[in-house]
Amino acid sequence: MTAYGFLLFDTAIGRCGIAWGTRGVALLQLPEGRDQGTRARLLQRVPDAREAPPPPEVQRAVDGIVALLRGEASDLSGVALDMERVPPFHRRVYEVARTIPPGATLTYGDIAARLGSIGSARAVGQALGRNPFAILVPCHRVLAAGGKVGGFSADGGVTTKLRLLGIESARAAAALQADGGGALGFDPAAAVERLRASDAALARLIDAVGPFAMRLDRTSSLFLALAESIVYQQLTGKAAATIFARVRALFPRAHEGFTPEHILRASDEKLRAAGLSRAKLLSLRDLARRVQDGELPTLAEVHGMEDEAIIERLTQVRGIGRWTVEMLLMFRLGRPDVLPVDDYGVRKGFAIAFKQRDLPERKDLERHGARWKPYRTVASWYLWRAVDLARRDGSTD
Repeated sequence: MTAYGFLLFDTAIGRCGIAWGTRGVALLQLPEGRDQGTRARLLQRVPDAREAPPPPEVQRAVDGIVALLRGEASDLSGVALDMERVPPFHRRVYEVARTIPPGATLTYGDIAARLGSIGSARAVGQALGRNPFAILVPCHRVLAAGGKVGGFSADGGVTTKLRLLGIESARAAAALQADGGGALGFDPAAAVERLRASDAALARLIDAVGPFAMRLDRTSSLFLALAESIVYQQLTGKAAATIFARVRALFPRAHEGFTPEHILRASDEKLRAAGLSRAKLLSLRDLARRVQDGELPTLAEVHGMEDEAIIERLTQVRGIGRWTVEMLLMFRLGRPDVLPVDDYGVRKGFAIAFKQRDLPERKDLERHGARWKPYRTVASWYLWRAVDLARRDGSTD
C-alpha cells in the first residue's frame, strides 16, 4: 500500500497544499481561504496522507510552483505525477493540458481535437473539473468555446482562474517586451493594413473574414514538431491526432514529449502497433538519427536562420518536403512571409477570392503574391479562410 505525505506551503495566491506518494505528486490543492479548509479538502481527496517533510523532488516542485505564482519563469512539466487513481481518459486530457505553456491557452474543443475525439469537449471539461493536480496540470489555461473563461473548481472559482491567468499573462507580456516583439514576430495589425493597401481583392476578403487570428502552436523541441508533422501527413486531423497520442503514450515518463532516443530504441512492432505506417516509421527513425547525430539545427538555432536555409536543412529528412517545413515556419515559428504555393487550400482560396474558375498555376500565384511581401503568411491565412467561408455558404465543392 502506498504511503502518502502532505505539506501546506505559502504562495502569492495563498497557502496551498501538496500530497505525494512513491510515484510522485498525488494532489495539488489550491487555497481554500483558511489553512483548516485547505487541509480538510486535501485530506478528503487523499485521506491516508500524513503531514511530513517533503522529499527533494517534491520540494523542487513546491519551489517551482511558488516561483510560477510569483510571476517568474518556471517549467513544471517534468514534475512526476501519481496517476494511480486517475481514469485513463482523464490521464490523456491531463497530458495534453501539460503541454500548454504559461501565457497561452487552449479550449476544451482544442484538447478534444488533439485527442482525436472532436465531439468530446464536454468530457474534457469534466475531466479538468476533477483535476487533482491544479497548476501542475494547468487546467486554468483551458477556456470554453469562443474564449470564454469557463468554470474552475478551486476556491474562488472563475476569480481564481483569472488571477492565475493574469499572473502568467503578465510574465508572458514582460518577456515579449524584453524581446522587443510579439509572439508572432511581427505586428498583425500593421500586416493587415499593408495587405489592404496592396490588393483590393484581398482587402475585400479581409473585410469578409474579420480580424487576423492565427495562433502559434508551441513546441518544446524541433524534433517533436517535425515528428508530429510526419505523423499528420496524408491523414485526417482526427486520425492523425489519435495515432500521435498513441505514440506519445508509448513513453509515459516523457512529460515533455518523446525524444530521438525513444524512437531509436523502440521496436518496429511497438511503433507500428501505435498506428504508424512503414513509411512514417522510417521517416521518424531517419529524423531521430539525424537529430541525435547533430545533423539538424536545434529549435534555438532555427530561430536565428533564414526561411530558405531552414527549408534546405530540414528537407534532408526522409518524408519531409517543402510544404511541411513551410507549415512549421508559419504555425510554429510565426514567420511573417511564407506563401505555400503548392497548398491546395491556398490555391483554392485564391481562386475564390479573385473569382477565378480554375486554380492558379504555381508561377501565377507566386507572381501575384509578390505584392503581399513581407506578410505573405497573413495573406495565406486569409486565403484559407476564404475556403471556410465558401463552404459555409455552400458555394464550393
